[in-house]
Amino acid sequence: MAKKEKTQFECQHCGYISPRYLGKCPNCGSWNSMVEEKIVTSTDRRQAVSFTGKRSQPTKITEIVPKKTPRVKTQMDELNRVLGGGVVPGSLVLLGGDPGIGKSTLLLQVSQQLALTGGKVLYVSGEESAEQIKMRAQRLGVLQEDFYLYAETDLEAIKQAIESLQPEYVIIDSIQTMIQPSISSVAGSVSQVRETTAELMRIAKTNQIAIFIVGHVTKEGALAGPRMLEHMVDTVLYFEGERHQSFRILRAVKNRFGSTNEIGIFEMHDTGLQEVNNPSQVFLEERLQGATGSAIVVTMEGTRPLLVEIQALVTPTMFGNAKRTTTGLDFNRVSLIMAVLEKRAGLLLQNQDAYLKAAGGVKLNEPAIDLAIAVSIASSYKEKGTQATDCFIGEIGLTGEIRRVNFIDQRIKEVQKLGFKRVYVPKNNLTGWQVPEGIEVIGVATLAETLKRVFGVQNF
Repeated sequence: MAKKEKTQFECQHCGYISPRYLGKCPNCGSWNSMVEEKIVTSTDRRQAVSFTGKRSQPTKITEIVPKKTPRVKTQMDELNRVLGGGVVPGSLVLLGGDPGIGKSTLLLQVSQQLALTGGKVLYVSGEESAEQIKMRAQRLGVLQEDFYLYAETDLEAIKQAIESLQPEYVIIDSIQTMIQPSISSVAGSVSQVRETTAELMRIAKTNQIAIFIVGHVTKEGALAGPRMLEHMVDTVLYFEGERHQSFRILRAVKNRFGSTNEIGIFEMHDTGLQEVNNPSQVFLEERLQGATGSAIVVTMEGTRPLLVEIQALVTPTMFGNAKRTTTGLDFNRVSLIMAVLEKRAGLLLQNQDAYLKAAGGVKLNEPAIDLAIAVSIASSYKEKGTQATDCFIGEIGLTGEIRRVNFIDQRIKEVQKLGFKRVYVPKNNLTGWQVPEGIEVIGVATLAETLKRVFGVQNF
């Protein structure tokens, strides 16, 4: 097989390729990021084949008979929800997250559960030895006959192991440690990550093997490596959470087999990750009764309604410009709502510092949280608390109107299930569904009207 050696310079930040060295990358603008790489390419352009020797051939679309391959469900309902119903055979799933957040722990537990379904699992680790993984597996209780460990970074050796073992599931921990021998660059470089992921994708698609790969993240929180990495895989999952809190959120940002709005919530224990079946109650259990600057909202994460407390602290500024700080909320959304409060409801906020957060470490980014943000800001500004059994749902327009939101019936059912007595919703959302018993639903049309009803005063 004839081989040719090619030299090129590649940006380690964005993957831009240049035939000569450049001090500044013309694509992303970073300095001194161009690294020389020698790539050995083969002149043999045969397409990839499966381990059984079958090649794919062009076929008329009318002659293709779709196969209904059932998803493989794990014992974690939270993970099944995020994946779209379970693990799809032949899929390539990328799991990213901060160091120490629990990515390897999650995949070890998933490996055990997949092995219990009757399939072989091959766990390939390039960061830990087999003995180290065995110690963690004993702590988590992950000991199955069809669960194989392999400490290796050479992708060619990994391919041979996959071909000989014929597993149904493969886990690569992590993709930044894998090496393609035909590429001379170091592990974790843009070329290595791109080529190893492409090879794993061909293995998954041609042999119907579900492959999970772990990806490192940068200090900005994005997945390390080229942006192409996220386009190549079928599903991209982010494992989020505060290092000093036990709760973890698994979020899908790309999914070819399901919704990208679903989240799964876990809690880290000594024995591994445990599912949180009622996250709304967890987010509200530490709420202070009668506190000002607090409002409850029902947000939809995919098909799941979540009750989350939004907290606001408004204080007079000591400097010329008022400070705005948000945690878990979009900064621009908060600034917009504060402008509407000042213009349409008469709240003088231009000389007030404002600090807002979504309690529990969850990130909210849907329009239905606008009304709860506005009520929490007004509550802190006026030093008037909201009722503990009140909830607020609605989008706020620039003219001060409360606009309709979707899934209003599901939101109200979740509110009623957790014992809330009154909920403020957009007036245009009152028709087309049945109000559950034991809860009062109040329709509001404007922001000023809402504040007058909530706080019982006329000076808004």
